[in-house]
Amino acid sequence: MTATIRIGAPAPPQADSDAGFGELRGGNLGVRIATLPAELDAAQALRYRVFYEEMGAVPSAEVARSARDSDDFDAVADHLLVLDHSIGAGPEGVVGTYRLIRQAAAEKIGHFYSAGEYDIGPVIAFPGQVLELGRSCVHPAYRGRAAMQLLWRGIAAYVFLHRIDLMFGCASLPGTDPEALAAELTFLYHNHLAPPALRPRALPERYVEMRRRDPAGLDLRRIAAGLPPLIKGYLRLGGFVGDGAVIDHQFNTIDVAVVVKTDLVTDKYYRHYERQVRDALD
Repeated sequence: MTATIRIGAPAPPQADSDAGFGELRGGNLGVRIATLPAELDAAQALRYRVFYEEMGAVPSAEVARSARDSDDFDAVADHLLVLDHSIGAGPEGVVGTYRLIRQAAAEKIGHFYSAGEYDIGPVIAFPGQVLELGRSCVHPAYRGRAAMQLLWRGIAAYVFLHRIDLMFGCASLPGTDPEALAAELTFLYHNHLAPPALRPRALPERYVEMRRRDPAGLDLRRIAAGLPPLIKGYLRLGGFVGDGAVIDHQFNTIDVAVVVKTDLVTDKYYRHYERQVRDALD
């Protein structure tokens, strides 16, 4: 669903290939799109610290030498940053990041990142603008509510600005043993499986069955509460998961495909936008 333009409401900003949404602030923290090479470098350094040093991802020799998590998609993506202004307003202040890849950017590479794990044909066929989300991480000292809320506010602003209709990506569960995550995978499949028209499916050579337990015996509340914050955030927005999990040995995770129609995201942001305008006029 495209963001609704309401009669009498101010028109949303017009998107272009380099447009950001300024910076949104919450106390000392702010969220905006990276604009400088040094800011992208800071995001890649943070990703390396979280994914490789903390979570046990296996670096290539080049990645280990540079102490940066990077790939070809970084050059075409937009990079959402959370900054702690008490440290600095530039690269030195980066404490959180999220990678955003629009369809035109993916076309420069030839495919989306998720296509290496899933058949995303149903997503690509969706009538509207699609956005791939990935490489999300927050510095350990900032993993409270404030930084995550800012990241979601930044995504909502970006979605609103660029008129995104569908978001998707691969979300991760820690570890590479499907049996250790049998309850979580079963819960996601039986309670949040995407409808066929939107359902990615793990590539045959990477497909891991998600239906690993009797769903009637699951403690739904406990499992839902224990899911990683990112997956919980997607589900709160009405998100769905694809069919099949994928083991990512490099990043020491089991991935699930996530698909989110942006109706709730754009509606929430639009209400916030209208409220800001009203407050400015009062």
